[in-house]
Amino acid sequence: MQDIDLIIQDREGIIHKVQAPTDMALNLMEVIKMHNLAPEGTLGTCGGMAMCASCQCYAVSKNIELPVKSDDEEAMLSEAFFVKENSRLSCQITITEELNNLEIEIAPYE
Repeated sequence: MQDIDLIIQDREGIIHKVQAPTDMALNLMEVIKMHNLAPEGTLGTCGGMAMCASCQCYAVSKNIELPVKSDDEEAMLSEAFFVKENSRLSCQITITEELNNLEIEIAPYE
């Protein structure tokens, strides 16, 4: 499989079904930016280094297992706003075939 489908709810509540390549080592934050699903400058302001939480999202899918959170991701989420039990940093989720049909919601920015 070269591309997977993702279902992403933007900050306005609009649901987008997008495709993401699995052969480019992209992360979920880069896919969100690539499809312009968040206003410029409001997502991934640290460049994907798990240092700002601006790319926080909520994993809605219950049947898709995401990679375990790293210590850096856990630390950043412990300091972020709008954190929920299913919060993840989209910059820390690499696009793989296992994520096909993953549903996420982009967390509020402010």
